[in-house]
Amino acid sequence: MAFKIYTKTGDKGLTSLWGGARVPKHHIRIEAYGTTDELNSYIGVVRDGIEEEAMRNELKNIQDRLFTLGSILATDPNKEMATPDLHLSDVEDLEQSIDSMEKTLPALKNFILPGGHPTVSFCHVARCICRRAERLAVALNEESPVNEVVLKYLNRLSDYLFVLSRKIAQDLGAEEVIWNSRK
Repeated sequence: MAFKIYTKTGDKGLTSLWGGARVPKHHIRIEAYGTTDELNSYIGVVRDGIEEEAMRNELKNIQDRLFTLGSILATDPNKEMATPDLHLSDVEDLEQSIDSMEKTLPALKNFILPGGHPTVSFCHVARCICRRAERLAVALNEESPVNEVVLKYLNRLSDYLFVLSRKIAQDLGAEEVIWNSRK
């Protein structure tokens, strides 16, 4: 018999964590890993808009790390479960990529508005979703401890996505949209 995608077990607003605990679908843990999943999807959109193979591979690696991060967040904190692991070296990889991209970019002298090219805009959407995922993970951490590397990774990833948006704009020859405040 084939596996069915629907189980009907969530029809009353509950879902299962990895480990078996049932929680409301609006629980902050579900919001945190659901938002991480949303982020992963938008990074897929960004990746689809990029032709450079090295950058596509880097984004695929980030998607793999986000899937790992989501599985950590989706695990019942009251059960000892083996989960895929996220390493401090994953955070350091983001930092190295940020540093490498920044070497090729002009100094930032203004605030940047999302826009200039669809891929750049989607990268900004991913950055905003990453910030939301981080806020939710921080809020969850106040209720139930979250692995410190998860919090660091999300924080650094939003920085990475900002710098990546600038790098993509540069590579595409797209205008970097500057914010001009009214005086």
